[in-house]
This record gives sequence, C-alpha cells and structure tokens, in this order.
Amino acid sequence: MSEFDLAALNERIQSESAFVDRISEEIRKVIVGQQYMIERLIIGLLCNGHILLEGVPGLAKTTAVQALSNTIAAAFKRIQFTPDLLPADLIGTQIYNQQSGDFYVKKGPIFANLVLADEINRAPAKVQSALLEAMQERQVTIGDETYPLDEPFLVLATQNPIEQEGTYPLPEAQVDRFMLKLQVTYPSRTEELAILRQITREEVQPIQQVISPKEIIRLRTTVREIYMDEKIENYIVDLVRATREPAKYQLDELTDLIEYGASPRATIFLAMAARAHAFLRHRGYATPQDVYAVGMDVLRHRVIVSYEAEAEEITAEQIITKVFKGIEVP
Repeated sequence: MSEFDLAALNERIQSESAFVDRISEEIRKVIVGQQYMIERLIIGLLCNGHILLEGVPGLAKTTAVQALSNTIAAAFKRIQFTPDLLPADLIGTQIYNQQSGDFYVKKGPIFANLVLADEINRAPAKVQSALLEAMQERQVTIGDETYPLDEPFLVLATQNPIEQEGTYPLPEAQVDRFMLKLQVTYPSRTEELAILRQITREEVQPIQQVISPKEIIRLRTTVREIYMDEKIENYIVDLVRATREPAKYQLDELTDLIEYGASPRATIFLAMAARAHAFLRHRGYATPQDVYAVGMDVLRHRVIVSYEAEAEEITAEQIITKVFKGIEVP
C-alpha cells in the first residue's frame, strides 16, 4: 500500500471511529472504570465474535453489556443459566393452539442482538450445545423451520471462577468458539470510591443512542480494510504456531508444559482483533502493539496446559507471556 493510500485510509478510519469515544462516554454514565472490558465488548461487535467473561459477581458485567446495547439501540436479553434449564427455554418451542388446532412458534430469548448467558457453566451440556450451535450457525431450528438470528448477534457468556459446585465446565472445543476470553478484575481503590459516590449520591443519567445496528454491520467491512503489513501477519502466525511447536521457536522449556496449542481459529481471531484494536485507537493500520494488546484475550482459553504444568502451578497466561517474549517483534 502506497503512503498516499495509507494516509487516505487513516483519515477515513479516524472519521468513522469517532463513535467509539462517544460510546465510552455514554457507558461511563453508569459504569466507573472497566475500560478494558468495554473496549473488548466493542471489539467483539466489530469482529462478529462472541466473548467469554470470567470474573467474580458484582463487577458490572451485566450492567456494561446492557449499557452497550442501549448505545446502539440493540435488543438485549439476559439468560440465567441453571441446572434445570432446557434448550427450549433458550431457543424457543412450538406451542399448540387449541382453538385453531395448529402449532405456533414462541421464540426464545436467543432472538436478541446482545445475549448475556449468565453463568453458562451452570447449565447441562444440551443447553450449552444449543447456545454454541446458535453462536456458530447464527440460526436456530424449531420444529421443522430454521430461523436466522438478527444481526448484529453477540453472545457474552460469564463464568464464576470461585464457585465450582453444581457446574458443568465447558469443553475446550466449545470454549474455542469464543473469540475472546476476558479476565474481569476488581476496580482500583479510586474507581471503587467513585462507584460508591456515583451510586449513593448521583442520579443516573439516561444513555443516549450513539450508533445503529446497521452501522455496526457496515463498520465490520471497514475494520477488515485496516492495513496489516505482511511482517505483522507472519508475526501472528509465528505466535500461534509457537504454542503448538515451541521447540521450533527456541522455546524448548515450554514443550512439556503445553498439551495442546492454539487452533487456526486463533490465528484468524488474532488478526481480526488486532485490526479492531487499531480501529479503536483511530488508526488505519495495525501494529505489533495491537497484536500484543489482544493476544492474551485471544489465546488464554486456547492453550491447554499439560499435567506437568498443572503440577508446577504454571498457567496458560504464563506460557503465553513467554511465547510473546520469545517471538521476535517485527
């Protein structure tokens, strides 16, 4: 790409990404801090990728998702996953009409733009599979009819890391369908003080619509146009392949610590997320810093550690950090 073309693209991206700052301003009316989570939610929207959030209760996950849906005037549904939940409770079912003698379809809460699957690991495998099928195919089948889901369609599933009783952990193959896995942490002391004051003293201002769902869908094409140099593409491929064959990248100490490396889906999502991160920074080109910024979120649930690593209490995050340090930055 010539310097002239890149300058023109950069100027266009700066103009089209202006709404990102306005979304953040609107969400800050109800959320203090959590900028990392908010940015990753926007990345998921722009890349058409679902997100798995892990964090203890009370970190404003539900509030953040609902606030984001209000800024784009999108339909939002929260589903509390429980051990007695059925697939029909999620996707809908056919109901018999006694007067007409016919069946009619009652659609489930999956028919929304933003779906928060709260505590996804509390539901049995059949329900998890129904949700993950909808995520993959972006359609559901009720009876003999197939119904496409509205776009944009984004699933945000939460897991509670501190309570394992009565849970059905997601298999690794199903977790791989999530574009990003976020670790939502506690607010800082300053942020927590601001939360206290905002909730107890101030009236919550209504959130204004910033962008429409149709514009989000259009901007997905714009994000794909963000320039990524061949060196950065090779950097991404090397990062992912190093999780599968660390010895080929002079990372021999990781060989016995990794049971399974990241799938090719990680390569695709890492490139997409890096472009979206550049878009959030109002740039028309991706840099290695963009790759690094989203790398942990893309890879942490795709690198499966070995028994040896578990015995030594080595986490996937620690392994990924070593991979990033071991691969030369272009």
